[in-house]
Amino acid sequence: MNTHRSVQNRLKPTNWRIEQLPGISSEDQARLIECGITTTLQLLQQCHNQEQKHALSEKLQVHIHHVSKWVALSDLSRIPSVGCQYCGLLLHAGIASAAQLAQMHIHKVHQQILRLQVATMQRRDLCPSRGEIVQWIQQARLLST
Repeated sequence: MNTHRSVQNRLKPTNWRIEQLPGISSEDQARLIECGITTTLQLLQQCHNQEQKHALSEKLQVHIHHVSKWVALSDLSRIPSVGCQYCGLLLHAGIASAAQLAQMHIHKVHQQILRLQVATMQRRDLCPSRGEIVQWIQQARLLST
């Protein structure tokens, strides 16, 4: 049990290059890089609160909604098993942060994602497995502690 616990305590947030984050145009990527923001963790460090998000949106000359979306995607992508592959899916399913995911029950998350997949793609088979979602929630909880 102690070995398992120590492995869990070593879970590190994943850091991605800004270019890997979904939903950011190449122009906005270039603007972020010009501001010295080249990774998702750098974006999170510079946007801890609404005031900082607002300041960055003004500096980049983009609507604050875009910055808030990028911050949410960056936060979700910190979860190693979510990464850039599933952060957009979670955000579109109404889950905006790792802390929010950490508080959710597997059944609710799976239902929300399944509903989204069926509504947008008419495909149930594209929904991540319950096992994958359990891993997301477990890792989100570890990162939130």
